[in-house]
Amino acid sequence: MGQRILIVDDSPELGESLQLYLSRQGFEVDVAHNGAEGRALIDKRKADLILLDVNLPDESGFDIARDIRRISAIPIIMLTGRKDEVDRIVGLDLGADDYVAKPFSAGELAARIRAVLRRAEAAAAGHRDDAREKQNAWFGGWQMDLGRRRLLSPDGREIRLTAGEFDLLLALVKYPLQVRSREQLLTSTGENAAEAFDRAIDTRITRLRNKIEPDPKNPIFIRTERGVGYVFCQKVNWR
Repeated sequence: MGQRILIVDDSPELGESLQLYLSRQGFEVDVAHNGAEGRALIDKRKADLILLDVNLPDESGFDIARDIRRISAIPIIMLTGRKDEVDRIVGLDLGADDYVAKPFSAGELAARIRAVLRRAEAAAAGHRDDAREKQNAWFGGWQMDLGRRRLLSPDGREIRLTAGEFDLLLALVKYPLQVRSREQLLTSTGENAAEAFDRAIDTRITRLRNKIEPDPKNPIFIRTERGVGYVFCQKVNWR
């Protein structure tokens, strides 16, 4: 059985055409036409990825994405008829893995779906590179449990990270006190730099800071090197 895609979009024509196309590509596809139907299907049947329209008749797709991210790291691709960069940033800030503006080709969307699923699968497998063979990274009282892909705060609480956030933090932690460019970070997290727009890494950095920094506006862990990239400012111990 193929991977299951949930489409939440208020256009019956788009939902039907995507369901037909993606089914031919080997996916199992469910379709919902409003937020209530989408939430019901999310609760009823496990999906491997959600295509989520921003403008639904009964509620904002942003609200659904926010609620999903509180309990799950399931990949989300936001769909919208608007092309404002602000909307893209809001979607990524809420934890979306990609953002596609309408109109789009079914072929491009299928390629993006496969790319996001590959990243999620690689993340779940643990990315067994040299650094990840070490089971734990410690910095400033924080612990990254690489085997179980968990981040624990100094007081022992688990801080929920999406797959993309965990990979980005690891890409920084692997090179402490070294400046890493946005392109290097995109490559380290398994993303195609040519496909990602300029603010993708910046937005995820903001989300990470909100989760680990005592004062996100005055970061002590992830510092910005203007015009270059980012640097992880803490010493890291591996054990």
